[in-house]
Amino acid sequence: MTEPDRFRVVIFGSARLKPGDSVYEQVRRLARLLGRDGMDVVTGGGPGLMEAANLGHREGREDPHSVDDSSKSYGLNIKLPFEEAANPHVDIKHEFDRFSERLDHFMHLANAVVVAPGGVGTLLELAYTWQLMQVEHICNIPIVLLGDMWEDFLRWVQDWPLEKQLLNPEDYEMLFLVRTCDEAFEVVRAAQRKFIDNPDDFCLQYRQYKL
Repeated sequence: MTEPDRFRVVIFGSARLKPGDSVYEQVRRLARLLGRDGMDVVTGGGPGLMEAANLGHREGREDPHSVDDSSKSYGLNIKLPFEEAANPHVDIKHEFDRFSERLDHFMHLANAVVVAPGGVGTLLELAYTWQLMQVEHICNIPIVLLGDMWEDFLRWVQDWPLEKQLLNPEDYEMLFLVRTCDEAFEVVRAAQRKFIDNPDDFCLQYRQYKL
């Protein structure tokens, strides 16, 4: 079971990026800031940027200046024949056979979502989050797009679906483009403050899914 009063940040991103890569280190630093600030972090539990987030969160939680060392790092693994083992930095692990159930679990936990660079899986996770917000199956949470990769994506959204009125302007405004982990942290921290100030009105739980 999960604690409803915890603020959780879901971080999506590629399994292929390794330590030393600039994006890996950005995600690790972001998660370190989140952990030091007492926020939970949720990832897919695998290698790459998922590992960076779970590792960074542990480092932040163990920082002498951490405000809450009881925060948790989640890993929601998917069973795939070619997937590497779960990374060792996860506190709470869940394993899923199907992407659909796993995506629902992400949405149940999310109070904010950060999408780092990634491939098809990351695009699926972004689209699913965005779609549920559009149809109000989840409440309005920040979807933070981290990194230069997303500039071209947002330009395409502006030039095609938005220009052709296949999206509403308010749908586009759900997305926050940031270029650094510090900018991402500021967006997430602003949402956390609203959550702390008035948790009863901060409706962020996925309405269709129960653990």
